[in-house]
Amino acid sequence: MLSDLIQTSQPVHHHRPWQRAIVDPRTWNSAATALAEGRLTLLGLWGERNTVHIALLEEADNAVAVISLEGLEGGYPSVARHHPPALRLERAVRDLTGLEPQDLPDSRPWLDHGRWDLRFPLGESAASLPDAPAYEFLRADGESLHQIPVGPVHAGIIEPGHFRFTANGETVVRLEERLGYVHKGIEGLMAGADISRAAQLAGRTSGDSTVAYAYAFSRAVEAALGINVPPRALWLRALMAEMERLANHLGDIGAICNDAAFPLMQAHCAVLRERVLRAADAAFGHRLMRDRITPGGVTQDLNPEMVAALRALLAEIGQRFPALVELYENTASLQDRTVATGRLRPNLAGQYGVGGYVGRASGRGFDARNALRYAPYDVLSFKVPLLVEGDVNARVWIRIREVEQSLSLIGQILDQLPHGPLRSEIPEFDELREGMALVEGFRGDVLVWLRLAGTRIDRCHLRDPSWFQWPLLEAAIEGNIVADFPLCNKSFNCSYSGHDL
Repeated sequence: MLSDLIQTSQPVHHHRPWQRAIVDPRTWNSAATALAEGRLTLLGLWGERNTVHIALLEEADNAVAVISLEGLEGGYPSVARHHPPALRLERAVRDLTGLEPQDLPDSRPWLDHGRWDLRFPLGESAASLPDAPAYEFLRADGESLHQIPVGPVHAGIIEPGHFRFTANGETVVRLEERLGYVHKGIEGLMAGADISRAAQLAGRTSGDSTVAYAYAFSRAVEAALGINVPPRALWLRALMAEMERLANHLGDIGAICNDAAFPLMQAHCAVLRERVLRAADAAFGHRLMRDRITPGGVTQDLNPEMVAALRALLAEIGQRFPALVELYENTASLQDRTVATGRLRPNLAGQYGVGGYVGRASGRGFDARNALRYAPYDVLSFKVPLLVEGDVNARVWIRIREVEQSLSLIGQILDQLPHGPLRSEIPEFDELREGMALVEGFRGDVLVWLRLAGTRIDRCHLRDPSWFQWPLLEAAIEGNIVADFPLCNKSFNCSYSGHDL
């Protein structure tokens, strides 16, 4: 299906490593139909001044491609009218560029809250800011219904997001989210930036995934320029990615249990997470390993003492973590809160192409490390855990199994870490080049697409896995009680910042 779409269209020869083709509206609509029928999976949808792009995945053979509509004069055929997962993406494209998705099922703004200095900041002509109308939440009709507004400011030290519950007593009938309160204009800041500055911006898209974003951005630049990264740098990148995954999963497991009124697990998991962060600081000079991955390679090496410290970390977690798993599994009051709570049906996970622990807990086993086999994962041994129950408990167990896999991967990397240089030079060039990458972060696959004009960014789009996870949280909470929302929300742990471009 994907190759047919590309072959009948106009290829863009400077796009790597996957193909991009300029299509006509008929082919665009054919792709939308294929998405609706489940023959293709939506990886991303973004726009620029007079162009809109879709990244597509054909899961049968893990083929990836981008199709584009160019020369637009104000509008294009909506994908969301056929395929609901594109809805928020198209609303965001309109807010950022002014391109109007024709027959869009929901015409409300998404990222633009009417607080920016101008409208359509990435569009052909930015307009001065008009008065923003009040945002209208969707109605839910029925007897004895009431609404509960939560946020955007929350009781904890977390990012802002608004949740509008419609409930019958304690039972949630509908949840509607409103996000976009942490807009950084990061894609606007990237335009015109040099590669090194843009790499820093990419790593600040979502702080808990700074390694994943820098990793994906760097691989996109390297694809565009045909850079061969030294083997040692490739392995150190994977080491950092697995340490980031390990720290976040340990934190999430404890936080989920805390929301189920079992703070003992949080205390123990927090200690282990802190051990990982301190080891990262000792090994790479930063607790989150920010700015350690850069186009061409990495900026920090390991010495034998650091390797020994990381091995000691693996031994400590390997000794202490199994007891915590047993504690989780054998605490009846905890299981009562997590089992059968917040179920996400496998058909929805498949329709939205949702990744990470959310997808793998609901039967969708896509993992970019395994599907795309980028180095060094092509020679490392690991399993992708998969469950179908789709509840909070399943999302905890996927995290548990991924902790075990990350411990194994870190050990393999330390055992096989090659010697050699850390970085290749960025070549000088003048022509336009495009690159794209898909990297597995702890939440799921992070997509970066960019166009380079010389050594500066002409356009860069970053897509967080949360774009496809946030809508499914609304579906998972329906029929549960209001008091279980924090538990469901934490089991998804979507990024507010990564979602807000």
